[in-house]
Amino acid sequence: MNDGLATLAGALMASSRLIWLVPVLPLLAAAAIGLRRLRRRGGGDAQEPRTAGLASGAALGALLLLLIIDTAALAGLSPTSVVAGEWLWIGAVPVRLSFVVDAWSLPMATLVALIAWIALRFSATYLHRESGFQRFFFGMSLFLAGMLLIVLAGNAVLAFVGWELAGFSSWLLIAYAWERPLATGNALLVFLTNRVGDAGFLLGIGLAVWTVGSVEWAALAGDGTLSTVTARLLALGFVLAALVKSAQLPFTPWIARALEGPTPSSAVFYGSLMVHAGVYLLCRLQGLLVQVPDMLALLAVAGLATALYGGLCALVQSDVKSALIFSTVTQVGLMFLLCGLGFFWLAACYSGLHAAWRAYQFLLAPAYMHMVRRPARPVPRWLANQGWLYTATLQRFWIEPLASNLLTRPTLALGRDVRALDERFIDPLIGAPREDEKAPLGAPHGAASLLAGETANTLIRGHGIAGRALLAFADRLQLLEDRLLLSGDGVLTRGLQRVGHYVDVIESLLEQPRYLMLMVMATFVVIL
Repeated sequence: MNDGLATLAGALMASSRLIWLVPVLPLLAAAAIGLRRLRRRGGGDAQEPRTAGLASGAALGALLLLLIIDTAALAGLSPTSVVAGEWLWIGAVPVRLSFVVDAWSLPMATLVALIAWIALRFSATYLHRESGFQRFFFGMSLFLAGMLLIVLAGNAVLAFVGWELAGFSSWLLIAYAWERPLATGNALLVFLTNRVGDAGFLLGIGLAVWTVGSVEWAALAGDGTLSTVTARLLALGFVLAALVKSAQLPFTPWIARALEGPTPSSAVFYGSLMVHAGVYLLCRLQGLLVQVPDMLALLAVAGLATALYGGLCALVQSDVKSALIFSTVTQVGLMFLLCGLGFFWLAACYSGLHAAWRAYQFLLAPAYMHMVRRPARPVPRWLANQGWLYTATLQRFWIEPLASNLLTRPTLALGRDVRALDERFIDPLIGAPREDEKAPLGAPHGAASLLAGETANTLIRGHGIAGRALLAFADRLQLLEDRLLLSGDGVLTRGLQRVGHYVDVIESLLEQPRYLMLMVMATFVVIL
């Protein structure tokens, strides 16, 4: 009996050392799905169960491993941190492949794996025969790997890798219907807004290396000797990242645009999991934040303002998904308010309960839309009687146009300027075809093909400095070829013909038996 318990305890302790395998499993699933797609083995109805099985199987494997580690932690047989190796150095600061196994990371990681597994199982039927079936499961597997890295990472650099994986996969699935300009435009706004948060995260990492000399979460709180200015600057970068990722004011507009993706991704990304990543980051950094009271005040103000904004906007929505997303914004704003007031444990529990409930609501949203036959609930009378407030709420307080003018339009304008620079200066310099020689829009197919065939040789005709130089060099080579090789009476041609005749004579002699025996004897003489 005692031997059996000792064996079980040893197995539980060993399982905690495999915590690194939890984010690796969905990452391997994403790689397998991507390779199958590249080898053109992932298309068609017959391949859908295998693709969905890879993704959901990885999620289930991560969930089961986490449950075993949870058991070890409850039994007191698990270490609080696991170092799987050393990754890189930032100057003199080492970055280790470290993972935290504590009361903050394990419950959240288990919830992430459970919700992702349920959503993946749901998606296998929901997205049946969709053209982007494989792309969806690839993106969801990437997201799960990134989210698990955020939760389990023991240092800021490893968490940032997960932060970027989650952000990239969300952008990929917002643009799921990439043929629609609205989807790509919304994905662009989400991508640009989240880059602001990424810049804040990188700022926090850089300041941690410079001031603390470590990127481990446990070391960022310091020993209480950090100066107020240093602690404030260090906290500012991570707070900015948390505000953006959790869609707090003034960065809220991106989350409503993110609903362009399929319903299961909306449920997992913006309803339950990724939107809470900012709350988890604040809870992980509570030892640093409590040293900067003004930063806590900023969190409280931003959370309260976001909760009011989301609550008002949710009252005027006419579809269930928009109402749910603004309700989510309200609840996450209250979590930030709790963090600002210092109730980090309460915010973490609130985050877990809200994630589970909101995922359930989002996954049932399509069924609600089919079952509900009555019109949407009218706007409350107190809000309808306040004309200015009602108008502002309908316009979402004009924050979305402001974000578009500050982020999307300047980025698109920069892209157009770079394209114009490329077409007007870079292309002529390297001899590429001019724009006026391309097939015009609306031209007949035959004319377009003819023009395409003509423009295929524009580089040979030579435009620009490089084109003219290449043309002159090609003319010289062509002249050399014409005079020496192609002309029948050229000196080089006659010489080559004479050499060819001698080679033919030698070959015919070597084929005779006596000369062959002579060569064999000569070979033996040389060897001896």
